[in-house]
Amino acid sequence: MNDTLLTLLRKVDTPTVCNAIEVAEGRRGFSNFTRGTMLSSVPDGPAMVGFARTARIAATHPPADPLETIRQRRMDYYRHMSSGPRPAIAVVEDMDFPNCIGAFWGEINTTVHKGFGLSGALTNGVMRDLGDLPDGFPVVAGSIGPSHAFVHVTEIGATVSIFGLTVRDGDLIHADRHGALVIPPEVVDGLETAIRKLLATEKLVLEPARRPGFDFDAFEEAWSAFEAART
Repeated sequence: MNDTLLTLLRKVDTPTVCNAIEVAEGRRGFSNFTRGTMLSSVPDGPAMVGFARTARIAATHPPADPLETIRQRRMDYYRHMSSGPRPAIAVVEDMDFPNCIGAFWGEINTTVHKGFGLSGALTNGVMRDLGDLPDGFPVVAGSIGPSHAFVHVTEIGATVSIFGLTVRDGDLIHADRHGALVIPPEVVDGLETAIRKLLATEKLVLEPARRPGFDFDAFEEAWSAFEAART
């Protein structure tokens, strides 16, 4: 992924990328996206883009492993998050879903991850400390809550599921307040062109619709041009 594409991906929202992938693939039916409503810590902020650094957590019950094992796994988790290609996003599945209670993503943990150079976090779990999270590190989560409960890491680098989206360690993620998707590797080279084509095509309808006096005849003409441009 080159810098020009990265800059563009950060400027457009996730629905635009979802549509642009279909343009790049030349067909409808792209399905590697989240289902359901997710929450963003910075709903008006830009999208986050990066390669997934995955893990699993749980929080409803205390961990049953020996204390030393728990500590070692925690350090292994942070070592994993601090390494790998950049830009990167922490993608963490809460195994208590849909009854998640432990906020893994609060002021301290987000600040640590930002310090490691990660661009944000995606989780089906809980976030907290809204208003105190560091700038430039958005969290897209399943819920908001006050407690960390018994939150602990259970697996590192595993294939995870976030609101129906399967994410493998190293997958390229795009996420914002709408949810998230995995960008297929085979479309990366053509994705910039596809996004620019999509934006230009949408203007064929949007610009006439925003002009005074827009009516059905103007719509019919605009839609005809829109459909011609898509084929």
